[in-house]
Amino acid sequence: MISNNELQDLDLFDVLSERHGIVRTHIEKMWNDTHDIHISSSEWYIMAKIYKHKRNIAYITQHVTISRQAVHKFVKQLNQKGLIDIQDVDGNKKEKSIQLTALGESCFLESKQHKKIIEEQLNTAIGKENVDKLRDILKMDWDIETL
Repeated sequence: MISNNELQDLDLFDVLSERHGIVRTHIEKMWNDTHDIHISSSEWYIMAKIYKHKRNIAYITQHVTISRQAVHKFVKQLNQKGLIDIQDVDGNKKEKSIQLTALGESCFLESKQHKKIIEEQLNTAIGKENVDKLRDILKMDWDIETL
């Protein structure tokens, strides 16, 4: 883990990346320390993409920053853990769709509670106004996709 002093020497994008990694690791640890079903950050990422949706695997591979092979591996693991259902897509023998099971949705919602705990810690550490401002800035259109 990087120290706060080391963060001072990083540019904006490296700081974002470091903070994201720290938070994702903390959320994953909060879950894994209290549950028998261990879920990796990449598995949480896929679960977030399908929460409340039935998605085909091609959609997932296009909308995550994980290789196609890794997506297939994580989908298989999530299915083996009982967190997702895999179904054939009508009219396409090769394509599969996935969605959260009741257990997967329950786990995902509990993880959202862990995120709320961390957000409250941030509110205390840097102030609710700063957290709200950060959220608003991150949600803005940065016009980067056109570059």
